[in-house]
Amino acid sequence: MTFIRTVLGDIPPADLGVTYAHEHLVIDGGRPVEMSPDFLLADVGRLADELRAGAAAGLEAAIDMMPADCGRNPLKLAELARRTGVHLVAATGLHHEKFYGPSHWSLRATEAELADLFVADVEEGIDERDYGGPIVRRTEIRAGVVKVGGSEGGPSERDRPIFRAAGLTHARTGVPIQTHCEGGTGAIEQIRLLTDAGVRVDRISLSHVDKVVDRGYHRELFAAGAFAVYDQAFRWGGQDNGTLRLLEWAIEDDHGDQVMLGMDAARQGYYTAFGGSPGLPYLVREFSAAIEERGIDAVHRRRFFIDNPARAFAFGEVE
Repeated sequence: MTFIRTVLGDIPPADLGVTYAHEHLVIDGGRPVEMSPDFLLADVGRLADELRAGAAAGLEAAIDMMPADCGRNPLKLAELARRTGVHLVAATGLHHEKFYGPSHWSLRATEAELADLFVADVEEGIDERDYGGPIVRRTEIRAGVVKVGGSEGGPSERDRPIFRAAGLTHARTGVPIQTHCEGGTGAIEQIRLLTDAGVRVDRISLSHVDKVVDRGYHRELFAAGAFAVYDQAFRWGGQDNGTLRLLEWAIEDDHGDQVMLGMDAARQGYYTAFGGSPGLPYLVREFSAAIEERGIDAVHRRRFFIDNPARAFAFGEVE
């Protein structure tokens, strides 16, 4: 029986509802905040207000893609879910190398050791201190997705063992995997590395790929069988909205069942609760209206927000 693992427990995929497929609802310190204070998302009261505003507009679930040791806080995620009633999924794994120091512990760990940490997050509970030191104190909050960060053009030598560790984690638990595509690039190489590591391609989703508005690139991604997460919708400014164009192409090419949407709103400057914009309701409100204006029907909108996430984030059977 398949299920989706939220921070408050496992639920049937059909219960997930309208889902943002790539978010950063909590960033509680770590190297990202050292790089830019705008990344700090730690005030649970304000974050709950932001999430409630999203829920009032129709949001029912969000996949939080902050992995190990770069600001993840499972206790705050669980508190947000309790306060708002929104289903939240937490991630394990590791982000792009820029979010860690040059002597980070992940560079000295073996693939098997990394996999053991990721599996423990999925099966036992995420460390309360987010692997920030030698003492591990596991919470009851379990990860429901593995996040792995790729580099420009595809996985680097640093990335490859982490991707293979994600593959080992998938093989042991059935957990789905979502990747970070730096600049939207490297998706095909990431798919190849993960499938060579034994990951089912329909358990792979690739984020930020709508940064690359190239129909051939997306056709190749879809032909491989993976999911695409288009999470750049509000970033186009006065340009033609590349995310909308890619959605139209995906439908024309009969790949509407492989697309999900998110905001990747990882900054105070994007949340109205911190005085920013456009705010978490944007996708289900303004962008949904823009989709409809482009002639994309309710059937496809349901696929992007409900049907596809319910399949992409479900745990698969362990062989």
